[in-house]
Amino acid sequence: MQISVVVPTYKRPALLKKCLDALRLQTIDATEYEVIVVSDGPDILTENMVNEMQDGYNQLRFIALSENKGPAAARNTGWLYAKGRIIAFTDDDCLPDKNWLKQIVTFIGEHTISAVSGRVIVPRAKRPTDYELNTSGLETAEFVTANCACTKAALIAVGGFDERFRMAWREDSDLHFKFLAQQVQLNYLDSAVVVHPVRQICWGVSLKEQKKTLFNALLYQKHPQLYRMRIQSMPPMLYYFIVAAFALMIIGLLLANVALIKSGLLFWASLTAYFIIKRLYKTSLAPAHVAEMVITSVFIPFLSIYWQWYGAIKYRILFF
Repeated sequence: MQISVVVPTYKRPALLKKCLDALRLQTIDATEYEVIVVSDGPDILTENMVNEMQDGYNQLRFIALSENKGPAAARNTGWLYAKGRIIAFTDDDCLPDKNWLKQIVTFIGEHTISAVSGRVIVPRAKRPTDYELNTSGLETAEFVTANCACTKAALIAVGGFDERFRMAWREDSDLHFKFLAQQVQLNYLDSAVVVHPVRQICWGVSLKEQKKTLFNALLYQKHPQLYRMRIQSMPPMLYYFIVAAFALMIIGLLLANVALIKSGLLFWASLTAYFIIKRLYKTSLAPAHVAEMVITSVFIPFLSIYWQWYGAIKYRILFF
């Protein structure tokens, strides 16, 4: 057994099946790899689907966590059960190239402590939606769990994933930073390709996504210098200015001060308009998408700052 593939999932059997179909076509010998699907909680439909696909695999296993703990916990469970010396990670909505595992095994070779990050391709329209554009950021990210691999020894050396990251956000950056701190050999492997289609999402998903920013505070607490160097060099000042302008308007209302009301309203409206234009600059101009950008842009700064401060309090770190 050369390599084990760990795929976290939860109640997305249709997407997972496409991923497993792609993994079944790997050009590496079928006896040299296994696939471990880890469900982030009980999921009978997914378990049945995985069991039905057993015939096409030499080794395919399904493990379900007893409760929702997040993808970091699911990945830890997977690699701890893995038989392979090398552990590869991808997501249930990804489609690994047929040579993906072969490229990884060949590159890592006999290295005891090593890790690689592969190339992620995100298909999108010429003028994508805001969500598609954000997802395409995976193509330029340094290290993402949609396409990475490392030796089990490397995971043991850094203690695996931090399970406090309970959403799919920043847990891969944390692992990356721990590899850097422990001087684990880390390389980029352009020939190890995974396609990451943009899945269907609900209206206003950007509002829900803001909750993830609370984990920025946890990452900053653990790796303050690396966070500022590689994630965010300075606080989201536009959001702070928008919130401050709105607060100024509210203070004006409370004091019945017309000058404060007008000033706050002018600054808030101007900055919010700038934010809307910025989001639409390279994205779809379809009427429905424009309407979504206008409405969600009004709320995003407030939600983002709220969750960021929530994370700062939760993880007891001065983080702006």
